[in-house]
Amino acid sequence: MTGPASRRDVLAAATRQLRAGGVASPEHDAAELLAHVLGTSRGALPLVDEVDATSLASYDVLVARRAGREPLQHLTGVAGFRHVDLRVGPGVFVPRPETELLAGWAVEAAAGLAHPVVVDLCTGSGAIAKAVAHEVPHAQVHAVELDEQALAWAGRNLEGTGVDLRAGSMATAFDDLVGTVDVVVCNPPYIPLEAWESVAPEARDHDPHLALFSGADGLDAIRVLEQRARVLLRPGGVVGAEHADVQGASAPGVFVAAGGWSDVRDHLDLAGRPRYLTARLGPVPRPGLAG
Repeated sequence: MTGPASRRDVLAAATRQLRAGGVASPEHDAAELLAHVLGTSRGALPLVDEVDATSLASYDVLVARRAGREPLQHLTGVAGFRHVDLRVGPGVFVPRPETELLAGWAVEAAAGLAHPVVVDLCTGSGAIAKAVAHEVPHAQVHAVELDEQALAWAGRNLEGTGVDLRAGSMATAFDDLVGTVDVVVCNPPYIPLEAWESVAPEARDHDPHLALFSGADGLDAIRVLEQRARVLLRPGGVVGAEHADVQGASAPGVFVAAGGWSDVRDHLDLAGRPRYLTARLGPVPRPGLAG
């Protein structure tokens, strides 16, 4: 098209192109990209009658890239997560809506404490750490990331939040906090290497593989998490970790088999699929006893 085009026609054509490309949410993504190009919100798009030729040219480029399965958030540069926005792009794992449930658990676990100390292992973009710091402003929040590119994105997202962001491995981080942490939260890699072909192109081809794959059964990072959380947490402290929907028994099983953990349980996401585990270090305090 060389001149302006109606919003309805533009969105309809983009939706068809995205659907043909195998995008899971073509209508949503078409609208998000158009709102991005026009500098408005998706909710305000009905107020737009026509799309000018310059904006349409930019839009067509983005739609083609999305149809090629580049992540939507890489194209807009922003990912919403609970009540905060995150800057994202190549080199960092794009936070998923499912992870908001795990972050919500961490928020609730910390909010009831007078001086909560929270550690976010494998922070990636800094999503969980930023959410906790935003929603529990009296919390002392620490985060660690191993990948250099992801760490740079986390640095941008956590600037000004008060979060203590460090470079390092989840296996050895925060020796200075041993035995003092109230909440350990982690969205680790958990995809088995053999599941490579089943991973959506948006993740497989664009997310860092360090953030995706975790050994033959997908549980290597969960095992490391169990060991590190045991060291970092105070007695009675809690840990939460996301996992694949097929790991609803095996991921909590890592903590059960290790021993020393109580209240090990799994939690479902909004679609009813197993999504994250939680556990408490040590026995549950009995009524009338300090814990």
